[in-house]
Amino acid sequence: MEKDLRSAREHYKKGVLRRAQMLENPVEQFDQWLTEYGSKQLADFNAMTLSTIGEDGYPHSRLVLLKGIEDGGFVFYTNYESDKGRDIAANPRVALTFFWPEMERQVRVEGNAEKLPEAESEAYFKMRPRDSQIGAWASPQSREVDGEGDLKERFESYEKQFSGQTDIPRPPYWGGYVVRPQMIEFWQGRPSRLHDRFRYQRQDNGQWTLHRLAP
Repeated sequence: MEKDLRSAREHYKKGVLRRAQMLENPVEQFDQWLTEYGSKQLADFNAMTLSTIGEDGYPHSRLVLLKGIEDGGFVFYTNYESDKGRDIAANPRVALTFFWPEMERQVRVEGNAEKLPEAESEAYFKMRPRDSQIGAWASPQSREVDGEGDLKERFESYEKQFSGQTDIPRPPYWGGYVVRPQMIEFWQGRPSRLHDRFRYQRQDNGQWTLHRLAP
């Protein structure tokens, strides 16, 4: 089956990005943009594409939810034994992409992922809904399963196991990561494809440089 999408074009005209507007710290700049986008009260406004490098040498990408910005890093949670967890264990270099079409904006982040302290993962796990806590135990994430019934049986088994317990313990294979950025790039759609594009690069001394790029 063939499908021609060459005529599917967007005419960007919702914003302008100027060097004078950019903050010195790109994480603060990101937080400003995220706050603006979050104010629109869209579902999963904090969704981001996480890209890792697998042992096969291919990039692997999937959507996850940004759960916070801590000490200049981007936080998310997952199963450490999942595909992404194994990828990060072998190669901590990752990329994040945020796409906000309602504002015609995109943000790219490149950096290194590291596990959060266990205390932070414990604190967040306790905040999760009970079903999500049980689901973390029940799902052998990224592993083959026989079918939906298998997952349901596993969930029901753990539900029974934790019946009557107020606090469900965090699985040892589940927790958080923080991505320490080395590069953050901001893109604002503009007419005639003359988009605004600025890249921050972290230097060896920890300071950031900022350059405008051709779109």
